[in-house]
Amino acid sequence: MFEAAELGQAVSKAEYKEQVPPLRQSLLDLQQKLRRADFPVIVLFAGVDAAGKGEAANLLNAWMDPRWLLTRAYSESSQEERERPEFWRYWRDLPRRGRIGLFLSAWYSTPVVEQAYGKSDSLTFDRQLDRVVAFEGDLANDGALIVKFWMHLGKRAQKRRLKKLASNPLTSWQVTETDWEHWKLYDRFAEAGERAILRTSTGAAPWTIVEGEDQRYASLKVGLTLRDAIDRRLGQPPSARPQALQTAAAGPERVENPSMLADKTILSSLDMGVMLSKEEYTETLRRYQGRLNKAQREARAQGISSLLVFEGWDAAGKGGAIRRVTSALDARDYEVHQTAAPSDEERSHHYLWRFWRHLGRAGRVVIFDRSWYGRVLVERVEGFATEAEWMRAYGEITDFEDQLVQHGIVLLKFWLHITPEEQLQRFRDREDTPYKRWKITEEDWRNRARWADYELAGHDMVERTSMQAAPWTLVEANDKRFARVKVVQTFAESLEAALEKR
Repeated sequence: MFEAAELGQAVSKAEYKEQVPPLRQSLLDLQQKLRRADFPVIVLFAGVDAAGKGEAANLLNAWMDPRWLLTRAYSESSQEERERPEFWRYWRDLPRRGRIGLFLSAWYSTPVVEQAYGKSDSLTFDRQLDRVVAFEGDLANDGALIVKFWMHLGKRAQKRRLKKLASNPLTSWQVTETDWEHWKLYDRFAEAGERAILRTSTGAAPWTIVEGEDQRYASLKVGLTLRDAIDRRLGQPPSARPQALQTAAAGPERVENPSMLADKTILSSLDMGVMLSKEEYTETLRRYQGRLNKAQREARAQGISSLLVFEGWDAAGKGGAIRRVTSALDARDYEVHQTAAPSDEERSHHYLWRFWRHLGRAGRVVIFDRSWYGRVLVERVEGFATEAEWMRAYGEITDFEDQLVQHGIVLLKFWLHITPEEQLQRFRDREDTPYKRWKITEEDWRNRARWADYELAGHDMVERTSMQAAPWTLVEANDKRFARVKVVQTFAESLEAALEKR
């Protein structure tokens, strides 16, 4: 693959001066049009050391309006970044719709370097690349235009470039001992790079190999490729945009008619008559809260994070259950996020972005009162997401949660279930109690009228997103005391189990 690239391409100084002004004007015009578009542009620079990745990013910032450009370069992970899943820092930095993000030494760097140094075997390398493909697929399916440049130099050309940079006092800082170590391992880096390109060049996120020996040629190649890609995308209707290949979502095929599942969903099979007496509740809750407090203090010391997701029916008692969890914890150790309709900023990103950015540091507890499952629940039922969007969300969500679990996070997902009759009683109680009236809205009554649709959506969600490492805990919540104890008990026992594995 790279042998052809090593042949080299060159552009004369006169030709370069002739082509740059109209190219710059085109890029500026497209950048202004893009600001009104419904997709972001993600430009990725990877490749050989000293091949011109930084120079290309700097040039785009000079040619275009930097106010609408986001440039991010990554080195070794910081302590804050290591305390979260690997892709957290990339999700955090994604540009909003209408903007361009330039990424250097990003999600390809670690897999390629580890493979070249022999720190990973072929199977691990392929798994890392598959994770990259899934990440880029999620972004592309959400509409992002992904433009990837592999900046290439032959081995002799790379050596000349490194020597030239090192000999100039103004650029010598760019050349490090690591660069020379990488040059000695050139063949292994080239082999890893070829494997990465072949495995991750997809219709939705293809690679463009740029021969970097002649910098004028490389600059024009990058600028023209980016110009054409943005121009093409701006002229395409959303239906014509490239889509990543989708893996089959776990679970059965979707049933079109909700009435077919009305009497046999996973939720309807729960024993809703379970309950605790007040005496049992007080004693049992105190015992499990004590165990939870002890386990969380040990988890904090060992850097084990927990993430709790609460979903369920309106008035099912999610808030009360959360309060029984948090009352057992030090307030400095947890955060509770209540998920409502997305803000303008959140709507301008992939729907998972706002959840990635709230992941906690090592040893902390993060609680979501409603979560990313809104995509396959309320957004599905109310039509806020298209069928294609919520259907592919099952795979996106399980991949997201797999990254959390692989990072060592204790992930617990609770569905609090009540019967329609119990919900009606609680709605009426709220209307009749002055200090509870704020809890009941017209939207709650409207959602209740679509009970069958929501139950089908909940059934599909549990079927398709329960994994061995992150199963759903279905909580029989007609009796609030029973539900609260079950939640606290499940968290305490899960955290204790995680500590035993350390």
